Amino acid sequence: MAVLATFVFGGLLFAVLGKDPVEALQTIFWQPIFGEYAFYYRPQLLIKGAPLVLIAIGLSLGFKAGIWNIGAEGQYIMGAIFGAAAGLAFYPAEGWYVFPLMVIAGAFGGWLWAMIPAILKVRFGTNEILVSLMLVYVAEQFLASMSLGLLKNPEGYGFPGSRNLQQYAPAHNAELFAGSGMHWGVVAALIAVIFAYVLLTKHRLGFAIRVTGEAPRAARFSGVNPARLVLFCLGTSGLLAGLAGMFEVSGPSGQITIDFNVGYGFTAIIVAFLGRLHPIGILLAGGLMALTYIGGDIAQSNLGLPAAAIQVFQGMLLFFLLALDVLTHYRLRIGAAEAV
Repeated sequence: MAVLATFVFGGLLFAVLGKDPVEALQTIFWQPIFGEYAFYYRPQLLIKGAPLVLIAIGLSLGFKAGIWNIGAEGQYIMGAIFGAAAGLAFYPAEGWYVFPLMVIAGAFGGWLWAMIPAILKVRFGTNEILVSLMLVYVAEQFLASMSLGLLKNPEGYGFPGSRNLQQYAPAHNAELFAGSGMHWGVVAALIAVIFAYVLLTKHRLGFAIRVTGEAPRAARFSGVNPARLVLFCLGTSGLLAGLAGMFEVSGPSGQITIDFNVGYGFTAIIVAFLGRLHPIGILLAGGLMALTYIGGDIAQSNLGLPAAAIQVFQGMLLFFLLALDVLTHYRLRIGAAEAV
């Protein structure tokens, strides 16, 4: 119902903008898969969907436990910076070890950035929502500093940005099969889905996560350590977001630039809730959201839809999902107020 409501009100939005709503929706959801140039757009579903799924899986673990990491965008940025820095530190050396070290560095960068709100919450009781969100803006400034400073390409004629990692073979996250869109980031996303599913359904830690989110008092009585859970959930979500950033900068993006981040960390929140915080649901939701990214780009070029309209359309998915979730658990009663 949430998806249907999004289609209806999204169609109204496109109509207000002077576009044919049926044509706009068809362009967004049909053209990338079955259109004339679908052979080009289908691989993009994996490229766009992988970072969303990877980040959303990490976020879902915390959300299930009532731990709210809203700063995955910052952790994504830091993972990209750490990963790129590790690769560029070896330039122009040739060696199989470069990319694995970049993976470790990217994961560490995201984990380190997530541990700031985690430790502050455990030690001082701060609000992880505010701290993690504010750290996004710090990470963006750090990204700009790296693009103009330490990671700036010395052969870039003064332009901001690092060397292009796509042109440095040992550091390039290339497609595993040419033209498929499948790269190591996609593999990592699939592994994360399997890991999260096993953790939540078969492991004691997954049980602790679910119980903490559904019945905090019961969790305390069962011996769950809240501090350890906060550190694990925020650390894991930061680690996966950092991996997503590293795979992106070494693959599709290619370099550290001022505008490297495109909002994957925030969009992943929609993916997590659209997938009902379930690993399989997140995998499907990531594909759907990737479809709106690709279809939105087509609609912008073919129909002249503004980018903001596509972002509003994506936001409608989360809005209607949460709104209908409320109506699932609560009823609206129309009647006279009872006298006190």
